[in-house]
Amino acid sequence: MKRIILSIAATSLLMISCKNSQVSKQESTQRSVVKSNITDEQLMDKVQKDALKYFWDYAEPNSMLGRERYHEDNIYPDNDKHVITTGGSGFGLATILVGVERGFISRKDAVKRLTTAMDFLAKADRHKGAWSHWINGETGKTVPFGKKDNGGDLVETAFLTTGILQVREYFKNGNAEEKALAKKCDELWKGIQWNWYTKGGEKVLYWHWSPEYQWEMNFPLEGYNECLITYILAASSPTYSIDAETYEKGWTRNGTYLSDKEKYGLPMYVKHNGAEEYGGPLFWTQYSYIGLDPTNLSDKLIKNYFDLNKNQVLIDYKYCVENPKHWKGYGPNYWGLTAGYSRNKDGSVGYDAHFPQNDHGVITSTAALSSFPYTPKESMDFLRFMYSKPEFIGSAGPYDATSIHYNNWTTPRYLAIDQGTIAPMIENYRTGFLWKLFMNAPEIQKGLKKLDFKSEKYNIK
Repeated sequence: MKRIILSIAATSLLMISCKNSQVSKQESTQRSVVKSNITDEQLMDKVQKDALKYFWDYAEPNSMLGRERYHEDNIYPDNDKHVITTGGSGFGLATILVGVERGFISRKDAVKRLTTAMDFLAKADRHKGAWSHWINGETGKTVPFGKKDNGGDLVETAFLTTGILQVREYFKNGNAEEKALAKKCDELWKGIQWNWYTKGGEKVLYWHWSPEYQWEMNFPLEGYNECLITYILAASSPTYSIDAETYEKGWTRNGTYLSDKEKYGLPMYVKHNGAEEYGGPLFWTQYSYIGLDPTNLSDKLIKNYFDLNKNQVLIDYKYCVENPKHWKGYGPNYWGLTAGYSRNKDGSVGYDAHFPQNDHGVITSTAALSSFPYTPKESMDFLRFMYSKPEFIGSAGPYDATSIHYNNWTTPRYLAIDQGTIAPMIENYRTGFLWKLFMNAPEIQKGLKKLDFKSEKYNIK
C-alpha cells in the first residue's frame, strides 16, 4: 500500500539538518523580487523561465538530462548528484520545448542539447527496451532504485517517452539537424517492448522487470493513480503493442475502479488507490497529463477526464482551506499537497507523499503551480503569494517544499519530478501547446481509438 501511495515519486529519506540547508536571505530576496503590478502573464512567464533552469542550467552535464535532485547548498548525502531520473527527464524534455516556444532558449541550442540527450539514452542500459528509474548520468548504467528494483521501470519509461514523442513531433518537419533528432526519438520509442511487461501475456501491465530478479517486484498497474499514460503508450506502440482487453482488465480492474463517492459535494468518479476519501497526491492529475489532454476526453467508463482531475484538485484545495488540522498559513493563497521533500518531526529534511490523509503541514509548490489547467484562479493566487515570500524562492523558482506553520521552514532543494511539471502544465493551460503535440501524434491517435477513447477536439471518435 505504501508503494501505491508514494508511487513513482518515492525515494530515500534525506536526514539532513535544516540549519545546514540555508542560502543567504540577501540572495533569496534578490532572486524573488517582482513588481507588485506585474501582470498574470508576466508572472507565468517568470515561473516557467525559473523552472526551466532546473533542466537547462542545472542539468547533469554528460547526459544533459534531469538530475534526480538539485540542491543549492551542494549537499548530497547519498552522493547522487550525478544520478538522473527517467520520468523527471521526460518532464524536462517538455520543459525545454516550452522554453523554445516561449523564446527563453534558442531552437538551435535546444536541438544540440536534445540530440546529446537522445544519444545518451540510446546507449544507456535498457531492459526489454525500457529504462530504469535511475540512471548514472556519467556512465549510462542502471542505478538501483531498490534492491530488486534494478531493471526496467515501465512507468518512468512512459513519462520519459511522452517527452520523447513531443520532441519528435516538434522537430520532425524542421531542418536536417531537427529531422535527425526526430529520427533518433522515433527509434527510441519503437524500441520499447511494452507487451513484454504483461509477464507472458497476462491482461495487465507490470511496473518492473529485472534481468536479475525477473518479476519479483510483482507490481501490476491497476487504476487509479498516475499511471494511465503507461497504458495509452503501450496501446499506441507500432512495434510492441498491447490490446484493449489488457487496458480494461488491468487498468480499470474490469470496470470496478469506478466510485460513487463525493467529497465537498464533488464526485470522485474513481477509487483512488489507497486514498478513496479525498483522492491521492496531486501529481496524479499531472504526470499522465503532460501530453494526454483531458479536456472533454472520455472512454467507456469516464465521461470527462478533465472533470475527474479538476475535482481532485478542488478537493485538495478545499481541504487546505478547511484546514482541519489547523496548520498555520493554510488557506486560499497557500495550498497544495503532493509528493516531495518534507519536514521530519525532528526538523530535518525528509520525503513524503502528501495528500489530505497524509498531511504534515508542508505545502509542495508544484501541487498548485502544475494545477493551472484545472484551477487557474486558485493557482494564480498561490503563485503571486509565493513570489511575495522571498525566503521561499531560490535560483529555480519556488523551492520544492515550504511550511509557514514551522516558522517559514523550507529547504533550498528541488526535485525533477516536481520541477518538471510546472512549465509544461502552465503552458498547457495557456496555449495547449504540449497537448497538441502529443495528441496529434499518429500512433497516439490510433492507440486512443483502440482503447475507445473519444475526443472531438482531436477528431478521435
